[in-house]
Amino acid sequence: MRNIKQIKNLKGKRVLVRVDFNVPIKNEKVLDDFKIRKTLPTIKFLQKKGAEVILISHLGKDGTESMKPVADCLKKYIKKNVILLDNIRKFSGEMENDLNFAKKLSKIGDVYVNDAFASSHRAHASIVGLPKFLPSYAGFQLEREIKNLSKVFKKPKHPLLFILGGAKFSTKIPLIQKYLKLADYVFVGGALASNLLKAKGYEIGKSLVNNSNYNLKSILKDKKLILPEDVVVKSGNKLITKKIQKVKKDEIILDIGFKSVKNLMQLIKKSKLIFWNGPLGKYEDGGGRATKKLLKLVSGSKAESIIGGGDIVSLVSKMKLENKFTFVSTGGGSMLEYLAKGTLPGIKALE
Repeated sequence: MRNIKQIKNLKGKRVLVRVDFNVPIKNEKVLDDFKIRKTLPTIKFLQKKGAEVILISHLGKDGTESMKPVADCLKKYIKKNVILLDNIRKFSGEMENDLNFAKKLSKIGDVYVNDAFASSHRAHASIVGLPKFLPSYAGFQLEREIKNLSKVFKKPKHPLLFILGGAKFSTKIPLIQKYLKLADYVFVGGALASNLLKAKGYEIGKSLVNNSNYNLKSILKDKKLILPEDVVVKSGNKLITKKIQKVKKDEIILDIGFKSVKNLMQLIKKSKLIFWNGPLGKYEDGGGRATKKLLKLVSGSKAESIIGGGDIVSLVSKMKLENKFTFVSTGGGSMLEYLAKGTLPGIKALE
């Protein structure tokens, strides 16, 4: 891929920059501006070179949300004029990857830059259509994502500890399968663990579970797979730590327990590369203790550490630990797909 430093003359050029400003908003205010901040080096570089920057982003799923709260947030960081187009998903041609729409969009720019790693798994017009009509380059954040995430599957350091949490079992099962081969240890927590514990025959009570029929026998036999030995459950109005064998039918698993945290601490200490995606508990319901404790430990370890996934990145921002890790990814689904496949539609479009 060509990067923006290779553009010979930017003075007076109109540069269409695809960013991912799909950020959490409440009461018309941005709650977490992590993704916005990560695009600033690209925007400021282009402006310094004399380009007119036109930003393209979506917000929400259906295109109904206004970009005004994002524009207000952006004003805190950008002093020069920049154009932020309204929600690109307001146009049906975007998600349909309509080439006519992409062609019309291309008319307002001279150069295209993709700095939206978090959207690059989508084959949408502003991601894969625009590069067909304009000279196209990778922004700094997209390059950083590729460079750092590829460390996990291209000649990774060992011991490699792969930690997976969260709830999206269907998107994470291919990762578990792939990294049981590549990593030294694969620890699974969060709602993902409930699926595997249930498949092993344990009672998981009313815990969140995906009832799709996955063939998990080979995964469960693998000695690299590590599951929680104990869990924190909600029993009535109480939070109780108990061995996994003791969970009752009316209880909900909210977090991993003390013994499981201790086991993971030992693995963190001996690992040279740690990748972590997704929380290990439902922290909004009181199941965040283990995730917070282990994030502090990983951030202070000597290992290279790569963190990603929307929920856990929000937690990292709140805990002000962002700069303590080797790399914090802006991607959620895009990161999972990149780690599984080694490329994305948005990356291929720039090649």
